[in-house]
Amino acid sequence: MLLTRDFVGYMSKEIVKRLLEEEMIETKSRESLLAKVHAALTEEIGVEERLNEDVRAILTQYADEMRRSGASYQEMYKKVKNQLARERKLILR
Repeated sequence: MLLTRDFVGYMSKEIVKRLLEEEMIETKSRESLLAKVHAALTEEIGVEERLNEDVRAILTQYADEMRRSGASYQEMYKKVKNQLARERKLILR
């Protein structure tokens, strides 16, 4: 699921706000913490996007073979994505 940059920014602000309100963490610089949380969220969300790009690249290489064998693109997409996720030790929703 792709999220907009605005929503990632909103989530980052809410996380920082709640962590500080509940006194779960302390920081000297709220803005520095916000930047780090935003970067971490952006990186984590990008993992699945990069995985999807890799799956599409692999399936493009095998497009002719899939056409000849009558394989479903959607089914192959799921299989390849799950295989790559297992190999990379990723947990997908």
